[in-house]
Amino acid sequence: MDHQCGHGNQLDYTDLNRACPKDSFPLPKIDQLINSTVGNKLLSFMDAFLGYNQIMMHPSDQDKTSFITGQDLYCYKVMPFGLKNANAIYRRMVNKLFKQQIGRSMEVYIDGMITKSLEAGQHPEDLCQTFQVIKKNQMRLNPAKCAFGVAAGKFLGFMVHERGIEANPEKIKAILDLKSPTTLKQAQRLIDRITALNRFISRSTDKCLPFFKIIK
Repeated sequence: MDHQCGHGNQLDYTDLNRACPKDSFPLPKIDQLINSTVGNKLLSFMDAFLGYNQIMMHPSDQDKTSFITGQDLYCYKVMPFGLKNANAIYRRMVNKLFKQQIGRSMEVYIDGMITKSLEAGQHPEDLCQTFQVIKKNQMRLNPAKCAFGVAAGKFLGFMVHERGIEANPEKIKAILDLKSPTTLKQAQRLIDRITALNRFISRSTDKCLPFFKIIK
């Protein structure tokens, strides 16, 4: 079947996920990844195109992803969205592929990748190494979400550049435009948005205390 089928109309794999053991492969710490971008002269931001769908399903497991349509019975040949361990499997893959670059000239968070260079003249070589891995493993990138050889850009919701880290203006605007909460759900949404910016707000926990009391 087409590798994009089902994306955006996610199938229900509740029973399959319940039967599968949990893969607890850890996520990298966002703060560490963000801090590691500071001081680099040039950056290249890359995004994998439908990252999970770039991993082939083992032939013996394809029938476990089967589903019925009005025309026929289908199964996935690639890893679909919705599987419990899809995230961990994908992280294992990219960590293995970019093992030589991660922490030195590259950082990866799931399908978001950044190639970084302390000196501008070094960036073409660093980027070439990244592209060699991408080409060798036939990875596909989403050109609409890529930017190459820039001094600043958005990574994991933050604005990063050589001098430091700044809050994402879009997240600030989302808080400023938010109406005063009138329900618990709205209060929780406000707290979540403020939490995303807590490194830029002094004593943010104290300032959110009234909302925490309301939720309790």
